[in-house]
Amino acid sequence: MEDETIVALYWARDEGAIPATAEKYGAYCAAIAGNILQSPQDAEECVNDTYLSAWNAMPPSRPRLLKAFLGKITRNLSLNRVRQHHAWKRGGGAVMEELGEISTGADPVGEAIQRRELLRAIDTFLDGLPKRQRQLFVCRYWYFDSVTDLAARFQMTENHVSVTLRRIREKLRRNLLERGFEL
Repeated sequence: MEDETIVALYWARDEGAIPATAEKYGAYCAAIAGNILQSPQDAEECVNDTYLSAWNAMPPSRPRLLKAFLGKITRNLSLNRVRQHHAWKRGGGAVMEELGEISTGADPVGEAIQRRELLRAIDTFLDGLPKRQRQLFVCRYWYFDSVTDLAARFQMTENHVSVTLRRIREKLRRNLLERGFEL
């Protein structure tokens, strides 16, 4: 089923939207939740919560990219669940510790305007990376893919993936400092 049709089902409040979403994007959402939560039961609950959140968001929202919309909901719900369980050391913790090398741990931007500026700066930085490095970074820090999975996908050793990611983080940190962000 096409995304526009699925979104139209949500807007029509047709309960068929949920199974259509599950059929087309269930595995995608489960992969995101599973990478973050490292628990099949928690991931399944999170995916079900994604469908409920999508149901509650449409209308008024009408996403142009349903896959990205659902992925963002799943990711946010999964991260919230991790925070609630105070379990950063399980699964997503390692990824957050890696990103913690960029920041001192305090919120470096605090205000919404500064946060948007930071996001723009990160987007610009990522746009300037070679495609393969950008893909590695996004897969690791957006989708929480493991280093092992990345090594297999990109036909690299795990060590090469780790070193590449560390260098990208260092480069990002220097870039942000040069742009005046306090980290």
